[in-house]
Amino acid sequence: MDGRSRDVVLNAVMNDLLTERLALHPFTTAEAEQVATATPGPDSNWAPGYPAEGEQSGARMFLRACEAVGDPHPFGGYEIRLRSDGRAIGGIGFHGGPDEDGAVEIGYGLAESFRGQGYAAEAVRRMVEFAREQGVTTFLGNTTHDNVPSQHVMLAAGLQFARQDEELRYYELALKQ
Repeated sequence: MDGRSRDVVLNAVMNDLLTERLALHPFTTAEAEQVATATPGPDSNWAPGYPAEGEQSGARMFLRACEAVGDPHPFGGYEIRLRSDGRAIGGIGFHGGPDEDGAVEIGYGLAESFRGQGYAAEAVRRMVEFAREQGVTTFLGNTTHDNVPSQHVMLAAGLQFARQDEELRYYELALKQ
């Protein structure tokens, strides 16, 4: 195993939320700045098409949270990386810590070439599990009416359709303690 591969494995073991195929890596401020501006650093290992506008927006949201409250983790932004080689293929994150009712909302996105392979549902399922471990009572997500793939992701991750308005479809999952 070369030095970079060993570092990827060690980082995943020490900090990341792991799934079978993915490492959900909590953003550092420097990483979020790179993603927000789509400017890779010398150690960046980005898949083609990453970061898309959604991931850039999520990184900017993370940076605003850092300015307002300091590091928002564990309820901050994460980079979705392949465990096999550490490549960043997308982003996932909370829109803040639990509200007064103990609910959190999630957002996510993948580079186009990695969509349709179950990665998003795998990442969302891990975030559901993590939220449950943190004592969250309700897990929320939403998407536009025409984003059928995202609707399928949320259903595959265990969320249920709750309601809709003119712009969005809302999904939720009660997390039993």
